[in-house]
Amino acid sequence: MDETSELGTARCPGPSVQDYLDRDSRPVPPALRYVNNDYLGSEDIDTTRFTSREWAEHEMRQVWRRVWQFACLESEIPEVGDHEIYEIGDDSLIIVRTAPDEIRAYVNACLHRGRKLRTSSGNVSELRCPFHGFAWNLDGTMQTPPCAWDFPHVTPEKFALPEAKVATWRGFVFINMDPYAEPFESYRGTFDEYYIWPLQDRYKSLHIAKVLPCNWKIAQDAFIESFHVIATHPQMLPWLADANSQYDVMADQPNWNRMINIQGAPSPHVADSVTEEDVLETFYDSRAFYAAAQGRDLVIQEGDEMPAIPPGGTARQVLAERMRAQLAATSQQDFTQTADTELLDAINYLLFPNFNPWGGAKSNIIYRFKPNGLDPDSCTAEIIFMSAPKQPGEMPPPVKIRWVPEDMLFADIPELGVLGPVFDQDCENLPYVQQGLKAMRKPGITLSNYQESRIRHFNQTLDRWMNK
Repeated sequence: MDETSELGTARCPGPSVQDYLDRDSRPVPPALRYVNNDYLGSEDIDTTRFTSREWAEHEMRQVWRRVWQFACLESEIPEVGDHEIYEIGDDSLIIVRTAPDEIRAYVNACLHRGRKLRTSSGNVSELRCPFHGFAWNLDGTMQTPPCAWDFPHVTPEKFALPEAKVATWRGFVFINMDPYAEPFESYRGTFDEYYIWPLQDRYKSLHIAKVLPCNWKIAQDAFIESFHVIATHPQMLPWLADANSQYDVMADQPNWNRMINIQGAPSPHVADSVTEEDVLETFYDSRAFYAAAQGRDLVIQEGDEMPAIPPGGTARQVLAERMRAQLAATSQQDFTQTADTELLDAINYLLFPNFNPWGGAKSNIIYRFKPNGLDPDSCTAEIIFMSAPKQPGEMPPPVKIRWVPEDMLFADIPELGVLGPVFDQDCENLPYVQQGLKAMRKPGITLSNYQESRIRHFNQTLDRWMNK
């Protein structure tokens, strides 16, 4: 046998995610029964990608101007003339609904002297530059320029606004600035087969954004693995099976990966000293972190009596039944046959480069991390809640983005629930990672073979784009 044949096959002792799903009280969707982790090597990842201004500028040209990326929601531009501004690095795009069934993305710069055409979202009947009055129709064609007699060299038919490609997916608008980019359908690969939840039937109920003092990849990497739970979130260990998490990475699917974290079961780090009653009690004490954060209505009020675990039962089963009971009382949808895992577990996907939707039967979180201009030492972090309407068909309007000041904690935002202080625990590490990478004499970071395989998968995809 080849001495390297077993590399990447080691897993944490104890029940796997699939072992837990075998015991769920309802049938589990086939998409969550998929298990695949291709061994991608164990080489270090160079640190310059996180700290170098030169890398950041090259990344903007090679990656961000060539990949499909989430720009806004269709529901944010429902009427003709509605538009949002999407900015990445030095690029600015106007995402505008030009017809009831058409969305376009224009470069946000006047072709006369370069002034931005729009600086905020809204509704317009034309795109007019405030500087000298040059204007374009919503279809991107130029209107007669002011003082046309002085511009005999400008012909409207050759002065159309440059465009980016646009695609829509389950209510989300994606753009690609490369005119030769592959279609979004093929870019996603098999992602649609394994992300099964109808985001188009949900509305944006919360949108929080904050500038963080670290590279965008450092921030994103922190949220696509559970290895850090043991040190960063020790309060979760009695009810989150962190080291037993499942990581799905596919060498032939470079643009997406996934992890599944079991909740309502103990971490293998503490399993020998934790009873099922301990799992349930600590889950209640932590205010049902993920469930509440994802709008899943598992609300635990002061004075709520903790249910008893029946003989032979588990805390996980009790929590799933509690969730179904609350949903039956607050929702018009039927969740009686919904799998326990869809109600309880943290199921996180990454669609390259930075669309991070969580799975779940009721509501979902979306994370988005982006460069902050061309600064390698800062980024923007966004948390979006996509919630199911209380009445089917009655879709509330999407909320506006809310920027959090640098000196404000996520814990100070009541709508985030317990996700706020947990997000703060994560963010506390990030500036010190950025600083440490600059001080470190070792030229690369060293990743585990399994628990950090999503980080390796993401960085290998990044390298492909950087080297094209």
